[in-house]
Amino acid sequence: MSSGLPAAPHPAIECVGLTKTYDLGNEKVPALRGVSFSVASGEFVAIMGASGSGKSTMANLIGALDTPTSGVLKIDGQAVASMTSDELAHLRNDRIGFVFQQFNLMARMTALENVMLPLAYSARTDVDASECARNCLQQVGLGERLNHRPNQLSGGQQQRVAIARALVNDPKIVIADEPTGALDTHTSHEIMSLLSSLNEEGLTLVVITHEPDIAEYAERLLRFRDGQIVEDVRQRRGANAQEPAA
Repeated sequence: MSSGLPAAPHPAIECVGLTKTYDLGNEKVPALRGVSFSVASGEFVAIMGASGSGKSTMANLIGALDTPTSGVLKIDGQAVASMTSDELAHLRNDRIGFVFQQFNLMARMTALENVMLPLAYSARTDVDASECARNCLQQVGLGERLNHRPNQLSGGQQQRVAIARALVNDPKIVIADEPTGALDTHTSHEIMSLLSSLNEEGLTLVVITHEPDIAEYAERLLRFRDGQIVEDVRQRRGANAQEPAA
């Protein structure tokens, strides 16, 4: 019998018992050891850990750039393991946005052309690519830099172009892997303030970092060590006070 209540929304990301083992010659190296957590739609989560802790492997899995050795991974309620290669490509291009440490911009393209690029591979046919890219660059404060190439932009401006590119397909989730790693402290905090404002507008955001001051921008912190979650806490943004996640 139906309760008449609307169904609870799916988590944006759901991981159950994820493992990832790499074969290096005759040696098997575990990168993740039974990781379970979920990320609610609209949540801002920081994944933090030292080099080799498993955080970048985790980013690759939830970004559908790699597949787990075992366990269940769902994006917006859909099991990634059941997707075809075409469905995975659609997921990566249309429903997940990526921001990387080294920006990954095309050197010979303008800011506008770089932001338009994902639309060339998108299944969306209902948008004007140029107008959509212009709006995204305006959103990140680069409306006056549309025709500048990467070598004409500062590091912070290049990362803003990369963020606009991540937003152009209107994704449900943005994964930022060390987004401030190539930036100075002042610019890093400008970029994190921008990402925070996008999250406040409803974007689900996962930031991978090894820097405590960057992780403080998130409302929730997952700390990885040796391929496992050793801490899962809610936190007041920018504050040191933390409390265990419910």
